[in-house]
Amino acid sequence: MSGYLFTSKRLGFRNWKISDTDRLFEINSNKDVMQFFPSTQTKEQTEAFITKMQNQYAKKEFCYFAVEILETKEFIGFIGLSSQNFESNFTPAIDIGWRLHPNFWNKGLATEGAQRCLEFGFSQLKLKKIIAVAPAINIPSISIMQKIGMNKVQNFKHSLLKEYTQLETCVLYVKKNT
Repeated sequence: MSGYLFTSKRLGFRNWKISDTDRLFEINSNKDVMQFFPSTQTKEQTEAFITKMQNQYAKKEFCYFAVEILETKEFIGFIGLSSQNFESNFTPAIDIGWRLHPNFWNKGLATEGAQRCLEFGFSQLKLKKIIAVAPAINIPSISIMQKIGMNKVQNFKHSLLKEYTQLETCVLYVKKNT
């Protein structure tokens, strides 16, 4: 498991390195990847995200982890847990999220990685519940939420997406530690 915080069958989860910036920027600047977000991200925004994740990991021992294919050590994006504090009736909360390079879509990797992160959150971190949020039009992410056993709780208007009418209506899914 060298260099990984934990693994799944095909994936290694680790903290971020500055050397991940270019590869994550490639993902964050891809219009297909970011179709359910207000915009693509700049290199500066990507660097700020990596720094934020490094700081969150240092304080809380979790973040949206950098993810690699175990067999090849290829960086493919992120899957993990993050603190969410946007204005809503269910925050603050810990949420699960993912963003992968399109070359790794439709291979079950996001589902495998998200399932492993739920296990990590419940068994290692002893979290009581984990949420997932997505715009209601983001059917691929909602499908992953369902595949990993999360349950829909509500639709809501996302406070950070008020200016983006096609994205503002979101779904909240929850999984509780049993």
